[in-house]
Amino acid sequence: MREYAEIGIGREARRTFDLDQVSIVSQRRTRSSKDVDTTWNIDAYTFDTPFVSHPTDALATPEFIIEMGKQGGLGVINAEGLWGRHEDLDGALARIYSQPGDNSTIQELHAAPLDDALLASRIAQVRESGVTVAVRVSPQNAREMAPKAIAAGAELLFIQGTLVSAEHVATGGEPLDLKEFIGSLEVPVIVGGVADYTTALHLMRTGAVGVIVGAGVTTNAETVGIDTAMATAIADAAAARRDYLDETEGRYVHIIADAEFDNSGTIAKAFACGADSVALGPLLAQAREAGGKGWYWPATAGHPRFPRGYAQFAGADTTLDVDFLTASDAAPAAAPSLETVLHGPSSEPFGQTNLVGALRRALAKCGYTDLKSFQKVELAVRY
Repeated sequence: MREYAEIGIGREARRTFDLDQVSIVSQRRTRSSKDVDTTWNIDAYTFDTPFVSHPTDALATPEFIIEMGKQGGLGVINAEGLWGRHEDLDGALARIYSQPGDNSTIQELHAAPLDDALLASRIAQVRESGVTVAVRVSPQNAREMAPKAIAAGAELLFIQGTLVSAEHVATGGEPLDLKEFIGSLEVPVIVGGVADYTTALHLMRTGAVGVIVGAGVTTNAETVGIDTAMATAIADAAAARRDYLDETEGRYVHIIADAEFDNSGTIAKAFACGADSVALGPLLAQAREAGGKGWYWPATAGHPRFPRGYAQFAGADTTLDVDFLTASDAAPAAAPSLETVLHGPSSEPFGQTNLVGALRRALAKCGYTDLKSFQKVELAVRY
């Protein structure tokens, strides 16, 4: 039953919950973590790890995307980022992380013209490695960019913005009808983000194979007043998925949770609320393969007129909880490999490395051996 609170005369607001307000409750016989299967199957693709990288240049060098695939996850390329704008990609990234307090640098680099041939060559480099190629385009540029990405070798297409509806209407412009557009494409499409049941259901009806819940690490709350309570948003999208499954007599649409995940416990709670996969940002930025060398910024930081993100440090010397640090061990640590971040082994006790191992243990402690059944685990709320 939904709970509402009166915030003034004639005005009510729904009570919602974030992931840090929810706890997983173990009520079944525990299992061995070795028996847990973390496989994620979406459309014709299978991934050993249910983790997706947020489509930002802070992560996505060609080397990072390829290594993400080799480690069992899915790396996502931002087609509108720096890949197709700068021949010297490493140099462009260095300009950002060498002066992270200056957001105008990110905007300047994103203002460079897009070279379709350069973008295609870098996507082809990933394709030649044998890993699954996933490319993100924005809803406003989807008509122009999606065919280019697919021609370059994209196997999964992400149409992703901070908030997306099934139809985008603009005065003087042609509306983007996602159902019509997705139906015209030859590759499976994942679309989002959303924050409520109704929009999630509408996007499922477009023919998308996956719906993104949340907007990742942004300043949406500070800039436009929209702040997603992720536990509720994921659960609502899961309800939409269930209703759509009944409506279509069997078509299952995956939910990818894209939130400010800062530890493995929060990741486990996202799956418990109903997610099939999670999109990670700062946790992956710790890896030495990441383009930002420990710095993280979302794609929205490069918006030319209204950025909703900035560069923040997520590297190895901040991965330990401040209460755990002493004056003698507060020096920067060596950046872990992406393999260590995902699969360990870890000597860090706050859930920021060995993320797959942590997820396995969360399921095992609650008596589950696969992610789908774990969506039924008991949850408790802390007020």
